[in-house]
Amino acid sequence: MPELLRTFRAATGWSLRYVPGSETNRSAGSMWSAPVPVGPPLTSGYLGLEPPKGEEGWVTGAEIGPLASTTGKSRLGLSRPVAAPESSLPCSASLTSHPVVTDCDAAQRLAGSIANLLSELLDTRRVLWQREAELAAGVPLVPHREEEKHLAARLEAVLRAGAEAVAGDAIALYVLDEATTELKLRCSWGLPFDRLAAPARPLQGAVADLEALLGHAVVLDNEQVMRMWNMPENFPAAVCVPVSTPTTLLGTLWVFCNEQRDFNDSETNILEVVAGRLASDLEREMLLRAGTDGAELQKQVAAAERLQRNELPTVSPLLDGWNVAGWTAQAEGIGGAFHDWFCLPNGLLVVAVGKAAEQGMAGAMTANAVKTATRAHAQYHRQTERILQQVNLTLWTGSAGDQHASLLCGLVETATGRVCCASAGQLSVVRLRGDGWESLSRTSHALGESPEAEFEQLAYELQPGEALVIFTDSLRDAADGENRPMGESGLAEALRGKLHLSAAEIVVGAHEALSAHAVAPHRHDLSVLVVKRTTA
Repeated sequence: MPELLRTFRAATGWSLRYVPGSETNRSAGSMWSAPVPVGPPLTSGYLGLEPPKGEEGWVTGAEIGPLASTTGKSRLGLSRPVAAPESSLPCSASLTSHPVVTDCDAAQRLAGSIANLLSELLDTRRVLWQREAELAAGVPLVPHREEEKHLAARLEAVLRAGAEAVAGDAIALYVLDEATTELKLRCSWGLPFDRLAAPARPLQGAVADLEALLGHAVVLDNEQVMRMWNMPENFPAAVCVPVSTPTTLLGTLWVFCNEQRDFNDSETNILEVVAGRLASDLEREMLLRAGTDGAELQKQVAAAERLQRNELPTVSPLLDGWNVAGWTAQAEGIGGAFHDWFCLPNGLLVVAVGKAAEQGMAGAMTANAVKTATRAHAQYHRQTERILQQVNLTLWTGSAGDQHASLLCGLVETATGRVCCASAGQLSVVRLRGDGWESLSRTSHALGESPEAEFEQLAYELQPGEALVIFTDSLRDAADGENRPMGESGLAEALRGKLHLSAAEIVVGAHEALSAHAVAPHRHDLSVLVVKRTTA
């Protein structure tokens, strides 16, 4: 910074000063200033610009360092021209000729540019400072198989070192319970061992502990004060400091002495450092447990996600004249959307698209129950409305009444092209034809809402070259940047020109249309399934 300011003065003759603090406190000599804002821990400041100074048109070399000599005309001040000497002065001369920028606006623009660059540099340093700390916190915290000591031994060692550092005779760590209503002795040094079996102290009435939890060190050095502050042990002198992390109050640390004495600021500072070490050890242990539990849970979720993904059909059934494909994406890796197809005797093909009302693990469990029930009931029912009724009853009787799902079940007679469909919830069905498309969607009660729900079956004949596109409401309602949903028409218009392609390629087209329209296409669980009749 000093070199920058000297160079600016050498080049322009104007004095540029950096001053930490608010711009409102700038010096009276500054005719212009520019803020240099930065974030903590760096201090914001401003650059102040002052007019040139000197004697008879010269600026002393001692003030600005060696400068290149000038020839020709030189300007000093704001506008007054001064004739230059006939010969150049050497760089070591005590008075050095110095050019001055006459244009005040030019000097201000240059100073403003320097202020912007300086602000960016300081802000980059601040971000680097923050990032390095974040990277330090990103080091994986894993338990070592050969921990030197148990947590109890480590805590006791820290307590003993802290007590000895301030010449204390006993020390105790009291930790708050989950309800923050009691303080329980969890570790101590210098106290009888049976104190660990003593009941917890109520926080209400523990005046010294409450004061310490507010962030203050409490020093007790006479009997009257001890009774008023409700000291937990009977000692002539004691000090209490808080044990906390930056976001959580963990408890209090007490140091006791066998003789009446005072604790100076240096000793209380040492105890606050000891309390910080205790808080770090406790937080590390909590993080280790949470990390171990979280890693195990993550493994289970990954296994469930893999199982759910592998259960989706991928190979189109080998039926002459028919082509089937589907695609499912879950918002959280594991979710409640699915597509399915399977064959029955006599050339019957069952297709299904479903979506649970919940997402995540709960949605996956509901979706799996619906999918399993659909496969089971379709083995002996040949009417899709009856299949949905039985699936609905299974979901209703097998849950606590809080599981709901949408389902479309279609029964395809591959020999004739006749398709019978029934739906629950708000799934969408679009029929793509050579001359356009039509919506076959119907809205009804979702599965699991009522055991007496009725579902309507619709039948139509799919002609060669036509296709059915079945998709979840999350795909239909996917919105763009202006919150406009894609809708059935948006997806149908995007796919009508792809009717000559295979079912798998139409599914890819649906995915591309979703990605092109929606801002966050995978925010919800979604599925799409295409059934295409290729030949008669």
